[in-house]
Amino acid sequence: MGVFSRMGDIINSNINSMLERAEDPEKIARLIIQEMEDTLIEVRTAAARAIADKKHVARKLAKFQAAENEWAAKAELAVTKGREDLARGALQAKSKAAAMVDILQNEMKIIDEAIEKAERDMGKLQDKLDEAKAKHKALLIRSNTAQNRLRVRESVADHKIEDALSRYASLERKVDELEAQADAFDLNQGKSLESQFVELEDQEGIEKELSLLKSRLAKKSAPAQTKSAAKA
Repeated sequence: MGVFSRMGDIINSNINSMLERAEDPEKIARLIIQEMEDTLIEVRTAAARAIADKKHVARKLAKFQAAENEWAAKAELAVTKGREDLARGALQAKSKAAAMVDILQNEMKIIDEAIEKAERDMGKLQDKLDEAKAKHKALLIRSNTAQNRLRVRESVADHKIEDALSRYASLERKVDELEAQADAFDLNQGKSLESQFVELEDQEGIEKELSLLKSRLAKKSAPAQTKSAAKA
């Protein structure tokens, strides 16, 4: 279905208003341009036909005008020769030629008006077509600009996200390293404490064993000392 129902709609159209109401202005602009170009071709074709018709009518008009003049001259000749009968016939033929001249002149007038109207319409259509093309170009520029801005923003957003993720990953690695160092320190510290306790336990065992040894030796030396004292 076309955007316009007749040529007058195109000439009297408000392109800005049509595009503002459209859901897809760029698409409507393309349709408007296409219909205007098609209509302009039709008007030019009609104007070309009218010009061709004018040439044809002009040839016929010239023919009947010449016939009218010719029969008028013949009527005069017949009168001068005393041939009123021939003069009457010539005048009748002249009258018919004159009638055709009137008809063809009216037809020429109609054709001239049609050609003039076609030329005016073509001028208005061309102006509207130029306006529509300018609007379409502006829409394309705005659309491309908006898309480029969106791509730039998306790119910047992606870059920011990637940068944030990268920094987060780096921070996470640092935390992992610190935790690993802490675990390693705790592990080493744990081994050191354990070895100290082992040493303490070993020393305690040695002290106990030494004490037992002293006790046994003391018990053994006690009877010998008693016997020595008795002998004395």
